Order: sequence, then structure tokens, then C-alpha cells
Amino acid sequence: MKTARFWEAWEGGKVKCNLCPHRCIILPGKRGICGVRENRGGVLYSLVYGIPVAQAVDPIEKKPLYHFLPGTGSFSIATRGCNFKCLYCQNYDISQASPEESFAEDDVVMPDEAAKSAKAYGCRSIAYTYTEPTIFLEYAVDTARIAAELGLKNIFVTNGYTTTEALRASAPYIDAANIDLKFFSDKLYRKICGARLQPVLDAIKLYRELGIWIEITTLIIPSYNDSEDQLQQIAEFIAGLSIDIPWHISAFHPAYKMKGIPPTPYASLKKAREIGARQGLRYVYIGNVHDRSDTVCPQCGAVLIERSVFSVLANHLKQGRCPECGAPIAGVWT
Repeated sequence: MKTARFWEAWEGGKVKCNLCPHRCIILPGKRGICGVRENRGGVLYSLVYGIPVAQAVDPIEKKPLYHFLPGTGSFSIATRGCNFKCLYCQNYDISQASPEESFAEDDVVMPDEAAKSAKAYGCRSIAYTYTEPTIFLEYAVDTARIAAELGLKNIFVTNGYTTTEALRASAPYIDAANIDLKFFSDKLYRKICGARLQPVLDAIKLYRELGIWIEITTLIIPSYNDSEDQLQQIAEFIAGLSIDIPWHISAFHPAYKMKGIPPTPYASLKKAREIGARQGLRYVYIGNVHDRSDTVCPQCGAVLIERSVFSVLANHLKQGRCPECGAPIAGVWT
């Protein structure tokens, strides 16, 4: 247990958490929506600091990040809890778990230990992922600060539901982020995730303004966000920020409380990719299926990075440029 950041005292012994846009007002002895931040005696505490529920070395392509240190390993870490309640969550067993639930991995791992482990495994980065890094921000930022001193990069894999003040304070320690843009509908965000759309859009814009490399992921769920209108609005929003932002279109697989929804047909993924291309997006990738996701030069069409699932088969980039025409390719390559 550790004293939380980004909160203020409220009347009657309550506290107001300012970490995410829910801005929960929490009664004494109670917790916020995320389930892992508790008001004890008028002070807000994080219940998951230094207690990861998952640790693994993943290819960075699994985050997914395709334009950030391709072909490298990322030490991936998560705690329990999430500020979303997504009905289709693949990791619901940890994202919706309470701090009291027991897991085999329940060893205390302090920030310096996590950073040193990443270095020892030969990783180039640490990814705060699997659940939502916003709700364990104290732990993530303290780890990221030490990781940076060791020459490691830091990555957030996030739903984007973070307040402006929390994101600005954390930005110096975040090098890249993959941000979910799940729907372009506030109604669907409320119904499926228990959240709102606009704060996500605001956070995506702010990540970019703060100079953090971003890539966007949209999970295509049949009959929910696979319409031409939904996909076009998402693609337009991304293109309005930059046509160089990679857009990852992922296939839905039935899970958790949406097991009755069929998997995403490949035709829907292909349609989304075509819509992205029509909006001018230079890098649109299909994921969660066995599909080649090569990076191609937008100027001459040369294949620059060859991939198979999460593996980089060949990287032909020369100092971040196309070897055929010399065009600069957006990303962080070294």
C-alpha cells in the first residue's frame, strides 16, 4: 500500500481521485471504480504498488507497436485493476480482480527490481500493459524513471482514460504509447466500457502534443463498430492528427461477457484497412489474425519491414529511411 498521487481531500472525510476522468469521489473505507485505490482515513492509497500480477518478455510488436524499436523485446508488467469494465476484456481475470484475490505471481517487485529485470533480460523497453497503466500510475512512473536511467524506453498500452494533469506529469517518463480507440460513439463507450469517448480523444491529442510516439488500436467488433460510419470517423480523427500515426485494426474473438458475438470476419478487417487508406493513413495494419503486416514505403511502395504475426523477418530500413527512394519513415527506429 502506498499513498496515491493525483487526489484531493473532500468534505466529510471523502477524497476525490483526479487520476482518470471518472474523478471518483470516494467515501471513507471505499474504493474507486478501478477497485485498487482506497480511501483510508481521508487519504487515498494505491493497493497495488509493487505487486505485479503479470510479468513477461514480449516482442514489442505484440503491444502492438510497429514503428517503435521493431524486433526488440519489451519487459511487460501489470497489476490488478482497470478503470474500464469492457464486456469483452481478454484479460478480465486480472483487470477485474480485486487486490485481495490471490495469484501465483504475487511477489513484491519494487520499481528498481522491475527495471533491473528488464535490463537483465536484454529488453530495450518496459511496457505497462495487460491491464490499464493509469490505475497503477505511481508504480509505473517510479519504475519508468529508474528504467530511463538504465537506458530503457517506457511504453504505455492504454485505454487513454487519463486526466490531463496526470498525463502531463507522467509524460517525461513515457516514450511511446499504444492507445485504444474502441468506438467513435459515446453511447457505445458507456454501454460496453463504462466510460466516455471525449476524454479518450482528448488524451490521444495530448499524447501527441507532448511528443510521445503513439499508435492507435481499434478492435473491430461485429455489429458494434464495424459500420462504414464508425470506421470512417475513427480514420478521419487519426488522419486529422497525422497520417503518419499507425492504425492497428484487430480482430475480435469472443470473450468474457460477449462470448455470443462472432469473431470478426476478415472482410471487415479488409474494409477497415481500405477506409483508412482512403483517409490518407499511410500505415494501417491488420492484427489478431494470421496476416502479413509488412511496413511499406508510402512513397515508392518498397517493403521496408517484413513481419509474420509478432516476428520481424527482415528490416530493410536505413537510418529510418527507405533504402529505395530515401523517403523518411515515421517512427522511432533506434
